[in-house]
Amino acid sequence: MNTTRTSRLARAAAVLAAAVTLAVTAAPLTGTAQAHEAVTGTLTFAGDPGEYVSGGQSHTLTPETTDMFDVTGPTSQSSAGATVVTPEGERWFLSMSAPYGQKLQEGFTYTNTRSWPEAGPEDPQLQFSGDRSCESGTGSFTVSHIAYGPYGYIREIDATFERTCAGAALPVRGELHARMPEPPAVLTVDVGLDPAGTVDARTGEITVGGTVTCNKTAYVTLNVSAQQTQRKGAATGSHENLSVPCRPGGPVPWTTSFPSNIDPTAAFRPGAATLNTYATADDRDYPTTVTRFDTTALTLTRG
Repeated sequence: MNTTRTSRLARAAAVLAAAVTLAVTAAPLTGTAQAHEAVTGTLTFAGDPGEYVSGGQSHTLTPETTDMFDVTGPTSQSSAGATVVTPEGERWFLSMSAPYGQKLQEGFTYTNTRSWPEAGPEDPQLQFSGDRSCESGTGSFTVSHIAYGPYGYIREIDATFERTCAGAALPVRGELHARMPEPPAVLTVDVGLDPAGTVDARTGEITVGGTVTCNKTAYVTLNVSAQQTQRKGAATGSHENLSVPCRPGGPVPWTTSFPSNIDPTAAFRPGAATLNTYATADDRDYPTTVTRFDTTALTLTRG
């Protein structure tokens, strides 16, 4: 057996060995922020006469009286805040962050806050702005209560804050209270592989298939591959980035065809082979991608 053929067979054997295991993972995009609209809540803030951001007035904003009342937070649980837009188009933004690398602590008061970009990694950060805003400022905030769902989804939050613009003497003081909808289910994906396939004796192209099942709407991307070790060679082929629109309610069938196209020393032919799929799907509700690897023994018959 020559060296080239040996290396090709070794490569196919390595692929087959990797196919023995089944992996299902959901990998969060670390730190990625997500926003969800509150069901109930209030953002209130006020300042003494002459305070710039509040205009020296009291404000109360609720989901019922605004066009947007979104609560935001990253998967790392290091910060929380809200974006509120009034019917008049006025936008208010609140962000409260623990020092770099830390999670928000419930019941803890963060003092000596700073604002980006002046804040260092060791500083807690507080930003509150609207149509009237100031980039620099100091203050404090307390997250008295916070409850999470999957991947940092903020289910409940109660917080108070106080911030003074740089060079000013009067602070703006406020409170955020919000309750979110029940967290959506985390995406699950199942891939079924048909153990029977066909091969075109004229072209050596095989046709294989299976099903995809998911608990909510998602686009599942499949990388499909097959290997067949023969007496005088090896056939290895694949179809990458096969997109399958998946919806809940039952298995969604898929099929694909391809020849031996990865360093082949032979064409596919009737007989035993191995079928593998590597599937990925983005969860539309959370910043995470579900991945899984499946394999099955495949019998190819003449098509």
